[in-house]
Amino acid sequence: MQTLSQSPTDPAFVQNPYPFYDRARATGPFFHWQDYGLTCTPSAAAVNAILRDRRFGREAPPECSPPIPDHLRPFYAVEAHSMLELEPPRHTRLRSLVLRAFTSRRIAALAPEITALSAELADALPDGEFDLLPEFAQKLPVIIIARLLGVPEEMGPDLLRWSNAMVGMYMAGRTREMEDRAVRATEDFVTFMRGYVDARRNDPRDDLITSLIAAEMDGDRLTTDELITTCILLLNAGHEATVHSIGNGVKTLLETATPPAALSPDRIEATVEELLRYDPPLHLFTRWAYEEVEVMGHTFRRGEQVGLLLAAANRDPAAWERPDLFNPQRTEKPNLSFGAGLHFCVGAPLARLELQIALPILFQKLPNLRMAAPPAYADAYHFHGLKALRLRQD
Repeated sequence: MQTLSQSPTDPAFVQNPYPFYDRARATGPFFHWQDYGLTCTPSAAAVNAILRDRRFGREAPPECSPPIPDHLRPFYAVEAHSMLELEPPRHTRLRSLVLRAFTSRRIAALAPEITALSAELADALPDGEFDLLPEFAQKLPVIIIARLLGVPEEMGPDLLRWSNAMVGMYMAGRTREMEDRAVRATEDFVTFMRGYVDARRNDPRDDLITSLIAAEMDGDRLTTDELITTCILLLNAGHEATVHSIGNGVKTLLETATPPAALSPDRIEATVEELLRYDPPLHLFTRWAYEEVEVMGHTFRRGEQVGLLLAAANRDPAAWERPDLFNPQRTEKPNLSFGAGLHFCVGAPLARLELQIALPILFQKLPNLRMAAPPAYADAYHFHGLKALRLRQD
């Protein structure tokens, strides 16, 4: 296994990480990423296998759990109840209870609201030059997830601010200032959600928080702390990835001069899947080995971590023909942007629905949309999203 060095905050890497992924892939299914001190894989086969292998998981083995600094305890007190970070049996219980409320029927019922809101936001875009991210890409998913949960949509700016601060905990080059900001956001978020959960217990409504309170399995219900963490997770994950997916997707469609037919009703699902494959919002996810296990010739021992390079796997030529080409005519097949296996993203159906509805409406409303300035990605690895997308309508 070769060792490669690549700073995740290097400006060239931030703007285009794919050449490094190609270089890593050429060394074999696994390489040691020196800057992270981590064994990683850019291989679609290896990423898919590890995501589905129960001998790997998100939760660190007890003997490997690092001590939590006192100043970060409020943040990790919330993470302790997150199904994203847990393994069975706690993960099974939490996910089962959440899915009793977060149903496919409830998500599908949001289509008219997503349609109306997408049209409203597109119509409200200013004349001349504008930044699509704050005007459209951020507003749509945060308003929809707020409506779904039943929290006031005028809280959108606070939800965005709290979420952005909290996801800073997963970015390369994390600083004490970022940590303190994440803790303050966590405490504010918890205080807000605790009040809302208490209000819904006393005054049930037709919203997801009420449904989560009522969700029951074999006499078991979510605790208040589990409810709060779940709502925070759904709010954060429910818009963070979608914001990046809309921004990255519009950038790709414009740069490749994709014809309008790709956004037609009979092609939009395939186009969205290709956008998610081609330039996804999450690039690195980790797993712990729970026992000695061999994957594609490499042996992991209990307590070792592996970095799964989702975006690299999505461009693996062993899985995709001409993977560096954006091709909305591809025959659909699963990509790894939402993960796979036990932790497959619970919000994937909502994210896909928002993209499938919002992108056609945006380009129908603004058929002559074009770039007003070169787009640039934010230094936020292992997320991969634009810091601005300056557009104009001719």
